[in-house]
Amino acid sequence: MSKFGELIDVKIPVLLDFYTEWSDQSTAMHPILRDVAAALGDKAKVIKIDVEKNHDLAEALRVKGLPTLMIYKGGEMKWRQSGEQDANTLIALINEYI
Repeated sequence: MSKFGELIDVKIPVLLDFYTEWSDQSTAMHPILRDVAAALGDKAKVIKIDVEKNHDLAEALRVKGLPTLMIYKGGEMKWRQSGEQDANTLIALINEYI
């Protein structure tokens, strides 16, 4: 989990997407997250985390529904929601923390 701490303890916002490949809602978010990353460039990070490969982390963060999206900045969780989101909503949310 120390690697997780390094990922989120940065000065720019970090959008985390907890997903699995077998979840249709999770895979539907992939192109949306690509659009968000492209729109924000180096002003924010978008990181996808496969809960099957990172079970301990998902459990520690109490990830139940998929996809679960979180925004961190400076190591602190700023926003969290489960379920699909559109690109414009995510970009607006992240812009609040830039």
